Amino acid sequence: MDTAEQPTERDRSSRPSQSEEISDPEGPEERSRSALGATVSAPAASTPAASAPTAPGAAITQWLPGGRLTLTALLCLVFLLLFSRFVMQPFQIPSSSMEPAFQVGDRVLVNKLAYRFGSEPLRGDVVVFDGTGYFGDADYIKRVVGIGGDHVVCCDRQGRIEVNDRSVDETYLYPGDTPSQVTFDVVVPDGRLFVLGDHRSDSSDSRDHLGSPGGGMVPVDDVIGRADWIGWPVDHWTSLQRPDVFARVPASGGAHG
Repeated sequence: MDTAEQPTERDRSSRPSQSEEISDPEGPEERSRSALGATVSAPAASTPAASAPTAPGAAITQWLPGGRLTLTALLCLVFLLLFSRFVMQPFQIPSSSMEPAFQVGDRVLVNKLAYRFGSEPLRGDVVVFDGTGYFGDADYIKRVVGIGGDHVVCCDRQGRIEVNDRSVDETYLYPGDTPSQVTFDVVVPDGRLFVLGDHRSDSSDSRDHLGSPGGGMVPVDDVIGRADWIGWPVDHWTSLQRPDVFARVPASGGAHG
């Protein structure tokens, strides 16, 4: 799959404000020095009063072209970059391999936190992964059919895929497609995924790399995230849910469907 980037700071030294001079009062109302029993010191030298410190944000807007408006735009840009890098990243669908759920040109929002903090992909999840080294030097979007420990076979007597000896009715397939025209019988290694496109007759996926290094299995560590939303175009906007077609598939090797 195919998926913004500072003028030198001027002298900010404090300008002295207009000082207040302190001197002894002169005139007819002056009290007697002897009566007060005190000495009067000489007039104090005038000293500049320190100006109040400038707030960091105000200092930046003083030298930044456009001032506060530009600063706000830059902060929003930084936030969006960090959000895209660590939380939710948009990807564009480049082909028809995931029809009918995803159309060419759709922008999907990929949840990059879905498989952090101990979580891992589940059967039925649509994932985006880096295929460098085993699929091709690009990012791909496919549906997880088998997880670590699963025995995945095609096909049963009705042409359906079996996972751990349980036949699966894949309701999300492209209309008219069969689950697979390629037969296979694989056990998914721990830490890897067996992935297929929903448009089986127009998808290059794990089936096409069974004889390649890794056997067409995708390392979980190379998964970028889970596709949770279609964000564009507006008429395709929707949230994506994991189908329940794998709910009855039994666990294998500690894996859960």
